[in-house]
Amino acid sequence: MKTSVISALLILFTIGTNAQKFHLNLFAGVSNYQGDLQDKGITFNHAHPAGGVGISYDIATHFSISTGITLAKVSGNDEYGKNRHRNLNFTSNITEANVGFEYYITAPVEKHSLTPYLFAGIAVYHFNPYTFDSAGKKYFLKPLSTEGEGFVPGRKSYNLTQMAIPFGAGVKLSLSDNVNVGIEIGYRKLFTDYLDDVSTTYVDENLLLANRGAEAVQLAYRGDELKNGVQTYPAAGSKRGNPNHNDSYYFTGITLSFRLGGGGLGKYTEYRCPGNVL
Repeated sequence: MKTSVISALLILFTIGTNAQKFHLNLFAGVSNYQGDLQDKGITFNHAHPAGGVGISYDIATHFSISTGITLAKVSGNDEYGKNRHRNLNFTSNITEANVGFEYYITAPVEKHSLTPYLFAGIAVYHFNPYTFDSAGKKYFLKPLSTEGEGFVPGRKSYNLTQMAIPFGAGVKLSLSDNVNVGIEIGYRKLFTDYLDDVSTTYVDENLLLANRGAEAVQLAYRGDELKNGVQTYPAAGSKRGNPNHNDSYYFTGITLSFRLGGGGLGKYTEYRCPGNVL
């Protein structure tokens, strides 16, 4: 009986000690994208609210492993870019799940005023670009195959759920042994150029009409909607986008981290503020 009680106490002590290595991470900020409808590297044009929640675990003084989910929105519009003659625009919700490693340059954080950190990992995200026609009707763009994806040889239909590589940096300020606040920017390297449904060249108008209908033709080229725009649909093979560079999206915002289990640091538990909640 005595042995069982001691064993139970040891198990509870171990769980309590390990719990202090877990952290609940919250993120609130803005999301944006770079691609054929937004060629600026870092900008707040078309910025949208973004938020995330995650868990991290301290595996060493300078390292943590983290996982989380982020919800966001991205958009782009030729009205603000170099290709106003196309008059294209898109919006897409983003749902991302990720796992990664964080490296804290100065650690443990409670012994420093500020703690800069780096992070990198792997993510799975879902997107679905859409737009509105001139009458305000909403259309999801993938089924329209605006560049002939799925019926033109060599142009495969793109997947709406894909892999990404998240990486970035931030800095943390310790408010107490158990709470941190910080600023973070996280970039996502993508393996598609169709986040915005624009990538390569115009497909033949009649071929697009026959395979996807009048709505696809209308939304593949919208220069005719401009007051002084070119009314004629561009010739097949003429440039619509730039296939040499994939799209990307990124987050900028504030992080808040809480140690789970509380109870202070203890002799063998050093606290590092996790940063990658994205």
